[in-house]
Amino acid sequence: MATTQGNDNILGAVAYLLGFITGIVLLLVEKKSQFVRFHAMQSTILFGGLFVLNLGLGFIPLLGWLVGLVLFIAAFILWLVLMWKAFNGEMYKLPYVGELAEKQLAKMGN
Repeated sequence: MATTQGNDNILGAVAYLLGFITGIVLLLVEKKSQFVRFHAMQSTILFGGLFVLNLGLGFIPLLGWLVGLVLFIAAFILWLVLMWKAFNGEMYKLPYVGELAEKQLAKMGN
């Protein structure tokens, strides 16, 4: 998929749009833009991990649900921030998750 810088910013934001789903799709489709691939990998790791964590919390009555609600609110705010930063062309790297995303991309040969 050939992209220009403006398109890269849009695709970087789209990487977060549906969480790990759009992250995975863009990792499969986009082969050239390191910017888009980084945001796609970061989205996949972050929101995939939060999805699994939230599933596990759902099995814990009351406390798990409360923690899940707080986690949902925090994830929603983070989702907005990450989309905004990617849309503005910023290679914003989350602590730990951003490093992990870079390492995974390096292993994939990108």
